[in-house]
Amino acid sequence: MNVVVVGLARSGIAACKLALAQGARVTGLDLRPGLDPIPGVALELGPHRRETLLAADLIVVSPGIPTSQPDLAAARDAGVPILGEIGFAARSLTAPMVGITGTNGKSTVTWFTGQLLRAAGMRTFVGGNLGDPLCNALLDPAPWDAVVVEVSSYQLENAGDFHPRAGVVLNLTPDHLARHGTLDAYGLAKLQLFRHMTGRDLAVLPTGDDRLARLAGVGPGTRAWLGGNPGVTRAGSRVEVRVPALGLVADFDLAGFRVPGDHNRDNAATAALLALAMGAPPKAIAQALPLLEPLAHRMEIVLDADGIRWINDSKATNVDATRVGLAGLGQPAVVLLGGEAKGAGFDVLAPLLRDQRAVICFGGSGAAIARELASVGVPSTTAPWLEDAVLLARSFARDGDAVLLSPGCASFDQFTDFEHRGRVFRALVQGSV
Repeated sequence: MNVVVVGLARSGIAACKLALAQGARVTGLDLRPGLDPIPGVALELGPHRRETLLAADLIVVSPGIPTSQPDLAAARDAGVPILGEIGFAARSLTAPMVGITGTNGKSTVTWFTGQLLRAAGMRTFVGGNLGDPLCNALLDPAPWDAVVVEVSSYQLENAGDFHPRAGVVLNLTPDHLARHGTLDAYGLAKLQLFRHMTGRDLAVLPTGDDRLARLAGVGPGTRAWLGGNPGVTRAGSRVEVRVPALGLVADFDLAGFRVPGDHNRDNAATAALLALAMGAPPKAIAQALPLLEPLAHRMEIVLDADGIRWINDSKATNVDATRVGLAGLGQPAVVLLGGEAKGAGFDVLAPLLRDQRAVICFGGSGAAIARELASVGVPSTTAPWLEDAVLLARSFARDGDAVLLSPGCASFDQFTDFEHRGRVFRALVQGSV
């Protein structure tokens, strides 16, 4: 079998290794020159040769590359099957899977679900869009009890036979529209998560999202709701799971849950529903919920000292993610906004910002964000870069306050990615730079 892998970042390299392990001849394509060799893989670096794609028995494409690209489109028109890395791995995976998607929150729910399943004694692979490519699950010789996969809309476009036992679309807000075109098309891409489900599988949607409900229709899978019945509901620290059609009935208590933000309590409740659907015992879930740890850069407490809590929410790269973080904070804060904005829209944060200790706008879009906030009556201070914003925050914060980095922006004005930004923030706060 002749497999061509297009795009040789992390998921592409994993796909190459899996294809080799399955006995295929593998060619790797990437536009970037000078990549390191991959043992056993023939590399073609630079502009793609269409004849290479047309000669393939299977093309595995990285999620960042749309299949509308002319050479890929020509191969598809010629009958060459095209899968993403998720779909390529799913052909061979036999372990039950959880699929988690949505505009915001999917990494945290994936991480929480994996922790709950592992606490229940289940050997669990956690990956996908979160960082560890799904193909790597098949490169581990030991069997998995469960596989938890974060999936993006890009990955779901070419997901093949990907079939989770439990899946959730957490939310849908405008994002990636340059690729999908419309919010409806973006939503339909997310809903591919449920495509191969049967009545024995759990398909979860948020209550109150009329667009997603309309796009999903009746659809495959047993339907449940975030914030509804059947589904999972949360009132304070009390969580109720009620999906009687699948025998999922349990109560949990989030007293002692340590991750900041009401949205993270909701994320934990969602994870409890998914873990229960995967067969984790209720008692094990109940014991593990208070011990859940956040992912780095998602409402991560990096320092709690001198009466001030410093929180790294660098993953908040759009305004809606910042809004969610602010809404669940529960204490006055010095809020750090800025970076490379994806457009206007910071005015929607006004009700959440007016009563904060201070707002600091920094980075490439800092001045523009400050002007937008001023137009809706929110005063702020500007700082050239993140380092300057942290210094200002130290002078503004008072006992009992938080300092929240929740930028609402991409990081590329100063950093390589949101993780780099978060690491620098942590180091600045902890005094190591």
